[in-house]
Amino acid sequence: MERLVAAVLAAGVLQVLLATADDHYLLSRIAFGSCANQSAPQPIWDAINKFDPQVFIWLGDNIYGDIRRPFIFLGKERTIGPWQNAPRFIPSSSSEMLSRYNSAKNVPGYLRLRAKAKVVGTWDDHDYGLNDAGKEFSAKSTNQRLLLDFLDEPQDSPRRKQAGVYTSYTFGPPGKQVKIILLDTRYHRDPLSSDGSVLGDSQWSWLGKELRGPLSAITIIGSSIQVISNLSGTTGPLFYMESWGRFPKERDRLFKLINDSKRDGVFFISGDVHFGEITRYDCAAGYPLYDITSSGLTQAVEKVLPSPLRFIVRFLAWFTPSTMRVKNQNCRYRSCTYGEPNFGAIQINWDASPVNLKIQVRDINGLPVTGVDISLSELQAWNRTIKAGQDQRHCTLEVKLPWIVRYRLAILVYSVLALLLLALVGLICAVTLACRVCLKKCKTD
Repeated sequence: MERLVAAVLAAGVLQVLLATADDHYLLSRIAFGSCANQSAPQPIWDAINKFDPQVFIWLGDNIYGDIRRPFIFLGKERTIGPWQNAPRFIPSSSSEMLSRYNSAKNVPGYLRLRAKAKVVGTWDDHDYGLNDAGKEFSAKSTNQRLLLDFLDEPQDSPRRKQAGVYTSYTFGPPGKQVKIILLDTRYHRDPLSSDGSVLGDSQWSWLGKELRGPLSAITIIGSSIQVISNLSGTTGPLFYMESWGRFPKERDRLFKLINDSKRDGVFFISGDVHFGEITRYDCAAGYPLYDITSSGLTQAVEKVLPSPLRFIVRFLAWFTPSTMRVKNQNCRYRSCTYGEPNFGAIQINWDASPVNLKIQVRDINGLPVTGVDISLSELQAWNRTIKAGQDQRHCTLEVKLPWIVRYRLAILVYSVLALLLLALVGLICAVTLACRVCLKKCKTD
């Protein structure tokens, strides 16, 4: 118990010291992650601590604060199916949210990390308070305070006075500065499929000032939802995932803002989807825009199936078309996705010429499962006249694919279901026929 108290005090002191020394802190190791259920075991902190990051970035779902109700097909309250009349997720009370934050904050591995690294972060839907919620959620102001308390945000911080948790940090001496911009994709977000706003007017204005402000060698933009990938364009109508791609006007606005700012060295990090991958878009800023997705620290898509059947998830991930995913020799699986617990790791070699970035998604043992090695010179505008849509690698949006390719996952699933249904009908007919033959024989005897 004394060690835990000492670790908490050390973490608090470290946060204060780092907060006052951002401008001089040469940053070379950053870790990030998302989707950490406070009620689940969290052994992945051992690998994160072994990586020894100077900064750790939460990208949302830092806790699971809402209440997930079971699948109910029949009865008064039905939470699934075309006849659904009750929500699957409901918000919990502020006291319950606080209790869950306290549980998350006192995980031993996370305590060790807080004692030696600066922790920053934003939120996603489950720590915002409700699955898939946006600006309509009534408890957002209260939950904003709870998140900032969890992050040890100073009481006089501007984040405690503004509508939303967006913020930025700058680390390092002149010429070697790293700027981290954390977006809030919840507080002002319009309803899904509305093609409305993701950030809201005030946050857009702030983001423009941040990107047009003093230059930095590297700029990392943290978004709780994926920016580059739009898998909903290829997984629908089976299921849909949240992403900037579901707000195409907003995503185009974001790309244009980066391009117009003439800011080099920009890339994204994201979470939310319960698997890890790296995507890129080559036709937005005059240089490739990468999005490194790490999700989750505990939640992972392969966990929906027992171990012997997890190859099915990997096959479906490979079979689902993705025009933006980076596929190279660094991938553990053929799909270049990773559906087990993972975290993101960024290493910056300032001594290399040009500066080199090694960005990876790592597993629970700290081993890479996918990654890219990028020279900082690759993230500089070599031709500002490039227009989005030109024939370049990673320029074709998922929604522009031929329909037979775009919907091949749905075609496969519906075909398998149709075959199973036919097999079931055939089996019923065969059993019925056999029963009739038996009855006829019995009567004859």
